[in-house]
Amino acid sequence: MPEPEEPIPISALQHAVYCLRQAALIHIERLWEENRFTAEGRILHEAAHEPGERKRAGIRRATALPLACRRLNLAGVADLVEFHAAGDGEIAFPVEYKRGKAKLHRADEVQLCAQALCLEEMTGRPVPEGALFYAETRRRAIIPFDPELRRLTEETASQLGALFAARRTPPAVYRADRCRACSLIDTCRPKAAARSALGFRTRAIEAVLAGLGEEPP
Repeated sequence: MPEPEEPIPISALQHAVYCLRQAALIHIERLWEENRFTAEGRILHEAAHEPGERKRAGIRRATALPLACRRLNLAGVADLVEFHAAGDGEIAFPVEYKRGKAKLHRADEVQLCAQALCLEEMTGRPVPEGALFYAETRRRAIIPFDPELRRLTEETASQLGALFAARRTPPAVYRADRCRACSLIDTCRPKAAARSALGFRTRAIEAVLAGLGEEPP
């Protein structure tokens, strides 16, 4: 009987959208380095991840709620899920806490949407939207789970599933807008990996031949 596949951590989807190599380094090679940004995020999540439930103004609020989606093989923990009364039941509204402010990429949105897909499978009810709470702005950004975001989330989950099954880390690609803020930049060394080994060999041969006063072939 084949071994069951290990669930994909919901947080891995956020890493994969930001950088697929980063996701592999963290979740396949189990490498991690902390910087100021990751430390601030960790402290924020530690404060949010106290399990509990309370009701206020007719809204049931569950913190550190375990989530899972068998269809996409996802598992994780939601910072906060609000359950709003709706007719004969409740509609889930996930809230993810983030340091900083809203990003230009969709990594945070995909992580939140993955939580919504888990909640839809678990509750049997649609989850139309959620929110990202950014510590720097102290505001919620409402995120509608439209078809485009759902498609991106499912494609990312599928891509990660294939990556985990292959157990292969993608090569480094340097992107200044993302690499400079990554805590794994010294481990990943994207600039070094971007240098061509063939080019290095060619330059080395040319230097030797130049020292001998010969023309390169």
